[in-house]
Amino acid sequence: MKISHVAIWTNDLEGMRNFYIHYFDASSNDGYYNHTKDFKSYFITFDGDCSLELMHMPGIPQSKNDPRKQFTGLIHFAINVGSKQRVDELTEELRRDGFKIVSEPRTTGDGFYESVILDPEGNRVELMAKPDNH
Repeated sequence: MKISHVAIWTNDLEGMRNFYIHYFDASSNDGYYNHTKDFKSYFITFDGDCSLELMHMPGIPQSKNDPRKQFTGLIHFAINVGSKQRVDELTEELRRDGFKIVSEPRTTGDGFYESVILDPEGNRVELMAKPDNH
């Protein structure tokens, strides 16, 4: 079995779509709109089998979780950007463009190289590169 997708409720559907397409070389479907519920969504596809569903519908409450702190539940998702160099480059590009860096690039105890940023709506995104033995 494989994870098919992860979904995020968003206030700015087009802005979030553009963020993931721009910074992560992703592609998007043409979108879906349910007129009855005023529900809109896009599936953002990366290089691989898993995708990200961005969803918008009026009346969805804001999260009360502080994205800079740990909490129970889904805390982040990771995007394999391919190399340590790319983790460093993308982290710096996002910093220059005004995005928050939660965790600076580092090698973890299990050998992964990663940083953590906040997307435009405060979701934690881990930028990572796998060690050679994984």
